[in-house]
Amino acid sequence: MSNLLDADKLLRSLNVDLGEDDYEEPLHILIESLNEEANLTYFGKLACEYQIKKHLTVRGQIFQKSRSLPNSTISRPVFVIGLPRSGTTFLFNLLSLDPDHRSPLFWEMMNPLPLCKSGSIAEKMRVMRSRAILFSKNRFISKLDDMHAITAASPEECLLIKVFALRSILYFYMANTPSYLSYLENSDRTVSYLWHRRFLKALQSGYKPKRWLLKDPSHLGNLDEILSIYPDACFIHIHRDPAETIPSICSLTSQVRKGFTDSIDLNELGKRTLDFWENSKKRNEAQKSNLNNDQYIDIYYEDFIKNPLKTIVSIYTNFNFSFDKKNKELVESYINKSINTPKEKHIYTLEEYGLDKKEVHNRLK
Repeated sequence: MSNLLDADKLLRSLNVDLGEDDYEEPLHILIESLNEEANLTYFGKLACEYQIKKHLTVRGQIFQKSRSLPNSTISRPVFVIGLPRSGTTFLFNLLSLDPDHRSPLFWEMMNPLPLCKSGSIAEKMRVMRSRAILFSKNRFISKLDDMHAITAASPEECLLIKVFALRSILYFYMANTPSYLSYLENSDRTVSYLWHRRFLKALQSGYKPKRWLLKDPSHLGNLDEILSIYPDACFIHIHRDPAETIPSICSLTSQVRKGFTDSIDLNELGKRTLDFWENSKKRNEAQKSNLNNDQYIDIYYEDFIKNPLKTIVSIYTNFNFSFDKKNKELVESYINKSINTPKEKHIYTLEEYGLDKKEVHNRLK
């Protein structure tokens, strides 16, 4: 087997209609970046190839399903945004307790189609396969579960949807792919959200929720693109000291990459991570000024952690969503359980990644 990934060979191995050709450019740039910049191990190369083939296969299934879907709308989807490691996951988990909210589950992102009924044998089998995937990931990427716990039946981030457009920061987390990351920043990001909507519409053809709840830090600088697809989208922007968030995401990224390469340049990782999120923040600041308060709310990590319930109530009030007694009980129960659950200490510093607090604050605060 060749030591290099081959985009054309990979495509020939697929027996599925991938729809529009918008995948070709990002695929070739990603493959070239993986081959020339990522320094993948043999296992890393196999793992990346498997992941890309899987993403394209599911894309083909989504495209096939989209051709037979009736017209349907997605009204007022809620996007949780903010720098990575800023409390977005805890906030997302609290909001997902609301029966009015639906979020794509991890197993649905892995094996969404054909649709299966809740509680069916087919669903249980897909959950089991997804658990096996997570077990394998946690075996060859140590400490991943301590840093970002995932379960097969839990809501997960939209970066696992964007892979169907071959435009996702997930690939940068997996391997050093600066050319691909630059492409992501400078290409038309609307394509990602066209496929994002296709995916949600495919899921809701089985069960349409009152409201979709979605989360991915990389949505931060894509407000205009999101609004071009979801004009009435609502955004919850959580803010945290970037001197805390940037080394944390660097630490998580370096841990993930250990499963794919033996060579990680921590200083380069720090630089590219800071550059990417600085650019995202600048785009966010330029784009959010066009939104009214009933579509956008800013919350702050310190206030949120001090009183999570109060923050949740303020969000519902801002968007004029109903927050009843049952919802309040669910949120309080989750908060109490979280407080009493021991957590592994995640240790990291800016200096490990060639960064300092002053620079990070100057560029991101």
